[in-house]
Amino acid sequence: MEHITLLLGIVIVTALVFDFTNGFHDTANAMATTISTGALKPKTAVAMSAVLNLVGAFLSVEVAKTISGGIVNEDGLKTEVIFAALVGAILWNLMTWLVGLPSSSSHALFGGLIGAAVMSMGWSSIDGGTVVTKILIPALAAPLVAGLAAMAATRLTYRIGRNTDTKATAKGYRAGQIASAGLVSLAHGTNDAQKTMGIITLALVTGGVLNPGANPPMWVVVSAGVAIALGTYLGGWRIIRTMGKGLTDLQPQQGFAAQTSAATVILASSNIGFSLSTTQSCSGAVMGAGLGRKGGVVRWSTATRMFVAWGLTLPAAGLVGAGAEFLTKQGPWGIAATAALLVGGSAVIWVLSRRNAVDHTNVADDEIGGSDAEPAGVVTTAIAAVTPPPTGAAATAADDDHVKATIPAPTGPVADPARATV
Repeated sequence: MEHITLLLGIVIVTALVFDFTNGFHDTANAMATTISTGALKPKTAVAMSAVLNLVGAFLSVEVAKTISGGIVNEDGLKTEVIFAALVGAILWNLMTWLVGLPSSSSHALFGGLIGAAVMSMGWSSIDGGTVVTKILIPALAAPLVAGLAAMAATRLTYRIGRNTDTKATAKGYRAGQIASAGLVSLAHGTNDAQKTMGIITLALVTGGVLNPGANPPMWVVVSAGVAIALGTYLGGWRIIRTMGKGLTDLQPQQGFAAQTSAATVILASSNIGFSLSTTQSCSGAVMGAGLGRKGGVVRWSTATRMFVAWGLTLPAAGLVGAGAEFLTKQGPWGIAATAALLVGGSAVIWVLSRRNAVDHTNVADDEIGGSDAEPAGVVTTAIAAVTPPPTGAAATAADDDHVKATIPAPTGPVADPARATV
C-alpha cells in the first residue's frame, strides 16, 4: 500500500462511501418483507442483515473480477475516471433513496463507470459484449424469473396449507421468513459487496499497485464487507417502506416465497459471475408473491415509478459520471470541484430527507391505505378472474361480508335503533 497516491486514496475512500450507500439503499432487499409481516422487529432485522452481508462478502470474488476486468478496457484508464464514476453512482443512489424508490445500486455504478470511461477514452473503451451478457440481459431476466418463481411458490404454499389453521401456520412461515431473509442478506453480500471490491481493484490496477487481472487483496475484501455492513445496519427505511408496504400487502406465506425465490436467483448469478441487481430481483419477487395470493393486489402506480427508475438508472448515472469526468480532466481544480459537488449534493439530499423522516419507529406504518388505496389493476383483475373462489369457512365469511355491503342502510324512522321494532 506504500504506492497509493493521494488521488488513489481519495478514490478508495469514495468507493467505500458508495459501498456504504449501497448497504442502506439495499437493506430493503432482504428485510422489507420480514419487517412488514412482523417476523422481526426493524432494528433486529437490519442488525441481522448487516452481519450476514459481512459474511457474504468473503464467499466469492467472481463478480468483483467481472467488474475489475470485464466492463471497460484497463489500458489507458485513469484513476480520475473511476472517481468520476463513483460520483455519478453515489448521487443517483441518494436521489432514489430520497424518493423511496428501490433502484439498482449496481446499475448506478455501471452507468457511472461507462459514462466516465466514454467521456475519457471514447466508446471503444467499453466491452459491449460483457455489458450485454452480464449486465443488460440479467437486468431484464432477473426480476422476471424471480417474480414468476415467487408467484408459483406462493400459490403452491397456499395450496399445501389450504386445510391448515392460518394462525398456526403463520408462526412457522415467519420463522421461515427469518431464515430466507438471512439467505438474501448472505446473497447480497456475495454480489453487491464484490462490486466495490471490483472498483477498488480496478483503481489499484490503474494506479500501478496491482497487475491487470489480479484478485482483490484481502484488505479490500475486508473494508468493502465492513462498509456495506455498516450501511445495512443504518437501514434504508424509506425504501424498506416502499418495498414492504408500497408494492403490495404481504402475508408471512408470501414473504417466505418472495425471499426464497430472490435468494435463489441472486446466489445462482453470483456463482457464475453475473452482476445482476439484487434490488430488481427482490422487487420482482415481491410483486410475484403479491400476484400469487388470491385477492392480492399489486399497486401498479408504485411499480410503474419503480420501473421508470430502473430504466433511468444506467443513463442518468452515466450522464453524471460523464459530467464529473469532464471536470476531473481539467486538472486538480476540476477534481476538487467534483469532490465539492459530491459533498454539497449529498448534504442537500440529506437536508431534504429530514422534512419527512422515516425510521424504525414508523417504517411499518401503512403507506397506502384508506381512501388513497389503489384499486386492482388490469393484471391483478385478470389473474383473479381465473382463480377459483375460496371454499369452506372463508367463503362463508366472504359471502356474509358481501351481503352486508350490498344491503342499503335503513332510512327514515327505522334508522333510529332505539325506535326500531322486530
